[in-house]
This record gives sequence, structure tokens and C-alpha cells, in this order.
Amino acid sequence: MDIAKALADAEPAPFWLRDEGRPAATPPLDGARTCDLAVVGGGYSGLWTALLAKERDPSLDVVVLEAGRIGAAASGRNGGFCSASLTHGLENGAGRWPDDMPVLERLGRDNLRAIGDTLVKYGIDAEWELTGEMDVATEEWQVPALEEAAETAAGLGWEPVLLDRDAVRAEVRSPTYLAGLWNRESTAMVHPAKLAWGLADACRSLGVGVYEKTPVTGLRAEGGGLRLTALNGAAVTARRVALGTGAFPPLVKRLRSFVVPVYDYALMTEPLDAARREAIGWRNRQGIGDTANQFHYYRLTADDRILWGGYDAVYHYGNGIRRELENRPATFEILARHFFETFPQLEDVRFTNAWGGVIDTCSRFCAFFGTAYGGRLAYAAGYTGLGVGATRFGADVMLDLLHVGLAPGEETERTRLKMVRTKPVPFPPEPLRYGVIELTRRGMARADRNAGRRGLWLRTLDRLGLGFDS
Repeated sequence: MDIAKALADAEPAPFWLRDEGRPAATPPLDGARTCDLAVVGGGYSGLWTALLAKERDPSLDVVVLEAGRIGAAASGRNGGFCSASLTHGLENGAGRWPDDMPVLERLGRDNLRAIGDTLVKYGIDAEWELTGEMDVATEEWQVPALEEAAETAAGLGWEPVLLDRDAVRAEVRSPTYLAGLWNRESTAMVHPAKLAWGLADACRSLGVGVYEKTPVTGLRAEGGGLRLTALNGAAVTARRVALGTGAFPPLVKRLRSFVVPVYDYALMTEPLDAARREAIGWRNRQGIGDTANQFHYYRLTADDRILWGGYDAVYHYGNGIRRELENRPATFEILARHFFETFPQLEDVRFTNAWGGVIDTCSRFCAFFGTAYGGRLAYAAGYTGLGVGATRFGADVMLDLLHVGLAPGEETERTRLKMVRTKPVPFPPEPLRYGVIELTRRGMARADRNAGRRGLWLRTLDRLGLGFDS
């Protein structure tokens, strides 16, 4: 295959955000106003928070303040894997909160089901397909891990299907597959941008004020509430505030040591014709991920393109977030080469889009939560790329912490979880932060080259419950 030719016409922009159904921008906030709940961030985290707040208490005056466009950051750039997992996978959760995992998995299943119900309720066409997800082993050392994962999943109420080499290749024809584990009920495929746009429309239908191009730059206590000021001079005074800013610098400074922005990259192919679709099978359309430390995720779109992403996870010194970092030709070439190794029968396929986006990660790989300003502000962050589904759960946690629809001081099943009540270990300051992350990335790559054997550095991180996810 000719990698350069395959990438020659790829537009350096997220495929999802180029959809012709993208709504026109709404005006920014102008002047000053008050409200009961101000939500900062117009991605999944903020939109779910606003929507669920109005469902809990329709009388609330709720405002969403988005710095750019709705869903233009991580919520409109991801792979569209809407997972039931709240802990970035069973292994990560079971290793941290084994006693809480039955509850966490039940809440995760309920959360996924509720997302699907919400799409029906509000007429949101997000191209929802409950296909499940299939993990595949492409090296012999990965096969036993799938077998262990099947046992863990079964013990937590799932019904995973363990596939040997012939069975997994009957599902999807790749010469690289040695085994597979398919959980049919754990994951839905969605059009991520349409999900964000639909949630925004649902919020508006309930009376939420949604303001785009309103970057919030200031936060302070004022009277019995909090005052948010925007770059253009607009201001909101709210009784309560929810932060859903993801990887971007948080308004609460103490959070900056817990979250690092990491760039993830993806390619999108042209639509596959009938012959190409037959060549790869994939009739059940499940999402797929391989099980290396540096892993790929991929899925079919509604018009039979293949999204192919992952592998590289790039941190830039000083928590760098810049527009030019979204375009990384070296990574696009690596991804394209891996794509054709996985599907050599598609050697003449071309890519139409190549893009990157920043995600929020933390040292425990899944979301953490908390409050500030005497309980008047709540936050959720650190989803590490698995936030398409988990952000709805995180929104409920923030509303619980803010006691929206609850009695003062009332706890819930969510807020009693150790996952909610504890924080990840913070990242060190620069330059040590960059050095630690780079050392970890290199250790992960070395483990993949050495049949999964983890070196001293990774074993130390494992003992401490720390890491950096690819």
C-alpha cells in the first residue's frame, strides 16, 4: 500500500464536525444575568448536567456557558464509543475499588440505558447502535488477558462471548486477530457531534440558556453565590456552579495538578462499497479495540466508513494545548500503516479526514469529583477518553454534590462510592511532570515489544496505582 497516497487528500479536520447538520452558532452572552445554576462547558459533561438539572427541578433557571462551539472539543472529536463502564474498563475499576464494582457496573448499565432512553425521549438522532464492543488479541501474550477479562465480566453480571482465532476472524476478517472478547451489551456506537448538538437542543427545549463563544475567565464568591465573568465582559451570578471543562485549564486552580491534557488522533476512511464491506465481514458492526498498552480503537459509521484511532497519546510540555497540535502527520502515518496491516484487503482505501483532539486524563484513568467554594461549586474531570457515556453519570454526581433536587446534606448511592469520595494522585509539577509521562509512555511501548513484560518503572506505578493511559 502507498501510505502517502492514502493520506494525500485527508482533510485535517474532525469528520464529525463537518456534518452538514451542524447547527449555526448561537450568540454569546451579552451583559449580566443571574441564575440558579451556571454550567461552564458545552460538551457532554456540561450539557448532561444542565439537562438533568432541569429534569430534576424544572423550576431552576439554568445557563450553559461554552467558550467556543457546542461539542467542538473532545465531545465532537472522539470515536463515538458510548460505554457502560464508569471506571475506564473492568480491570481498572476492579483494581481500585473491588468492593464497589458490583454497584459501579450496575450504575453503568443503568446509565447507558438511560442515555438511549434520553435520545428517544427528545428525538435526538445520534446514529445510536447498541452493537457492543469486541476486544481483540493480536499477540499471543494478550490471549490469556482476554480469558481473565471474560471471567471478571461474567462475575459482574455481563455475558461476554470469548472467541478463538477462527471465531473472531469470522466476525471481522483480519489476519492479525488471535482471539476476541465480545460484550454485546456494554457499548453503543454514536455520532458524537450529533449527540452533543442533540443534547443542546434538548436543554433549550426545557428552557436552558445556552451561550456559545462565551469563554469564562473569572470566578469569585459574591454574596451567597458565585460570579462568573467572561472574556467579553459578560457576567453571570449563580447560586451554584458546575464545571465541565475537561482538559482545559480549570477555574479552580487546585485541580490543575490532577488533570493533564493528552492529544489523541484518528483517521476516517472514505465509505466502503459493497465489495470492500464483504472483504472484511463485520456484519455485527461492533466497536473494536486491541489489547496492547498502546492500543487502537475502531468502528464503522452509519455510511460504512471506518474510524481508526488511538495508539499515540501525546503530552506536550507545560500542559500544552494549541490548535497546531491537532495536526500530527507522523502519527497519521503510523495509524495508516497499522490500519493496512490490520486490513490488507483494503489496500486501495483512502482517508478523507485526519485529526487530533485533547482529552483530560488523570493518574487513575477515570473521572474524579469534588466541590469548592463551600459546596456551591462542583466539578468532574479526568475521564481519559471514555467520557461519552460516563459524563452523564458524572453530571448526576455533580448535581448530587450540589444537592439539586435533594435535601441539604443528603447523600446518594453515587456520593457514597469510594470512587466519588477519593481523588487521584496528583501529577508532579514541570519539568518533572513531562519527564514522568514520557518515561511511562516509553515503558508502555517497550512492554508491547517485549510480550507484555512490564519493566521496573511500570511495575512501580502499578504498585502505587498510578499510570498514564495510551
